Amino acid sequence: MTARTARTPGEPIWPLVANISLLFSEFPLLERIPAARTAGFDAVEAWWPFPGPGFDQQVEQFLHTIEDHRMQLAGLNFFAGDMPGGERGIVSRPDRRDEFTENVDAIVRIARRTEASGFNALYGQRQPDMDPAGQDRVGRENLVYATRALAEVGGTVLLEPLSRGLNGAYPLETATQAVKIIQRVREITGSDNIGLLFDTFHLANNGEDLVAVINRFGSLIAHVQLADAPGRGAPGTGTVDFDSVLAALARVGYDRSIACEYVPDGDTAASLTWIARTPYVRLGQPEPD
Repeated sequence: MTARTARTPGEPIWPLVANISLLFSEFPLLERIPAARTAGFDAVEAWWPFPGPGFDQQVEQFLHTIEDHRMQLAGLNFFAGDMPGGERGIVSRPDRRDEFTENVDAIVRIARRTEASGFNALYGQRQPDMDPAGQDRVGRENLVYATRALAEVGGTVLLEPLSRGLNGAYPLETATQAVKIIQRVREITGSDNIGLLFDTFHLANNGEDLVAVINRFGSLIAHVQLADAPGRGAPGTGTVDFDSVLAALARVGYDRSIACEYVPDGDTAASLTWIARTPYVRLGQPEPD
């Protein structure tokens, strides 16, 4: 990608969201929020950055900092267990249902206060001492519970496939695997407040044809995160054709947020040069046609 592709008037242009769990990591967590504002972002998202699943003083401080800097919280991950220790979610863990229920209550409270709309529920890894079918039953029940709760405050549960070989025994590696669960939860709840998190890094890393996934499941995509593959660097550092991916999202009428969720090679602000040469995206609010 060397020059911005011409955009037809009336086509979407998406203001980007900064995922501050990866971007601006040269700063402590709360300082990443004003850093994102200075760099030109209007909104942030994050993995669950708190040690426990409930709404506590650290959550309150996080939200205050966002509000003080006139930023929008676009979304959060659900509590995913010990992420630094290798855990990738508790949705399908029968032994952690109380934690998940507590976290849903906290997420609903955050959604009501901030109007954040997208909440990523990492499914959880297979446990060697647990029946996979039993885990899937619990996962489905927990997602039904969360979808119904978030629907009441305009929130959407996101389900994300993760990279094979990098996330332990995580059972959702393809869009098709995630969509099967999403469609079942939609059938049970009668709600479309659960959808696919389309992460370019994870899907491309697993060999998915990104444009084909968009063409097949575009109506189910509820959030998009951008990072190149391999390497999870900024767009333009790997092999993903972002012009084609974004054009495909425009064709299917995708109208939700797009987040930068990549690992910068050094200073985050300096890594943002890819935006100027990429179609359909920009920092800040979109300009009228």
